[in-house]
Amino acid sequence: MVTTSYPRFPGDGIGSFIEPIAKGVAALGHEVHLVAPWHPAITRGREEDGVFFHFFRYAPIPSLNVFGYASGLRADTDVRLAAWAVAPVALAAGWFKAWRVATKRRATIMHAHWVIPGGVMAAAAARDLPLVISLHGSDVFVAERHPIIGAAARRVFSRAGAVTACSDDLHRRAVALGADEARTETVPYGVDTGRFAPDAGVRAQVRESLGVGDAPLVLAGGRLVSKKGFEYLIDAVGTLVHSHPRLQLLIAGDGDLGDALRARAAGLPVQFLGNQTQDAVARFAAAVDVIAVPSIRDDAGNVDGLPNFALEALASATPVVATRAGGLPQAITDGDNGLLVPERDPAALTAAIARLLASPGRARDLGARARARVAHDHSWAHTAERMAAAYARARGHVSV
Repeated sequence: MVTTSYPRFPGDGIGSFIEPIAKGVAALGHEVHLVAPWHPAITRGREEDGVFFHFFRYAPIPSLNVFGYASGLRADTDVRLAAWAVAPVALAAGWFKAWRVATKRRATIMHAHWVIPGGVMAAAAARDLPLVISLHGSDVFVAERHPIIGAAARRVFSRAGAVTACSDDLHRRAVALGADEARTETVPYGVDTGRFAPDAGVRAQVRESLGVGDAPLVLAGGRLVSKKGFEYLIDAVGTLVHSHPRLQLLIAGDGDLGDALRARAAGLPVQFLGNQTQDAVARFAAAVDVIAVPSIRDDAGNVDGLPNFALEALASATPVVATRAGGLPQAITDGDNGLLVPERDPAALTAAIARLLASPGRARDLGARARARVAHDHSWAHTAERMAAAYARARGHVSV
């Protein structure tokens, strides 16, 4: 596997979905070697649960470690100047490491996460190996906006024997960009229903630590970037406090729009929690009354595929209010396992959250059905099986 993000330490939220894919494939009996950029926060050893790590260095000074780990994009919409500057060296280092590992370990499959830049490194290193590309969202968006990057993506797609996308929206956009429809399929993410689960004891502990008692709590999470739509949720809270004066909004995550969002929330009961581990996010999810996923297609056209946070929210059995952006309607059916509202609509968010706060029984029913559905449809074991099936298809289509 070639990737530009992977949880740098246990519980890290960066690239969190890559870890269960890699370990799930290893659990099926495959020997998995993962090639990724080095990062100063990495604490991984040589091997974990059948996944062998191979981190490559590319930057002579720490400030240039901007390749991967969600640091190469500015507000998730454009490539940072430093990332452009370091890209040639990083791509070369990644290609060489992937080629060396594949050769030494006698790899039989090359699996790249993100068509750009992971697919470029993997395609160059694969030689005559079958190539699988997995798409996660920002890679397709950047390729759509930049002609040179788009051309590179099309070249990688032409080489791939199988392409997976985490949502139908991303699937369609990849085909429009040049992926072969016959070799492209939607493979949704899974969710850890053991970590993200209802727990009355955790709920009481977290609320006590926050000092909020039984006040209404709303949680949102993700990088503080435009496509997450947090500004509309903050505006909704500005209305909700008139009818629920003790209500508080918790936002877990960090990003380039942090200062702007904090300024927008000035004077409102909004707590910015910063980056949190997966375990901490799970505890907050179990403690709140409503989880909001206000994603949008931003002004640049970027949109989430299927946010991990949404699946984690559903697994927690806490009622979810989300928009119809990207792949969210694939996981949430309005009125059945959550509530869906239009994008960029604070009034609709306000009404949906207020409806759940006013009807605890209805909220519990939605949460229970949400957890049951993700447990059935979104297991990481099933995702790994789908990836292994993609490997088998790719072995039947090898083009150099």
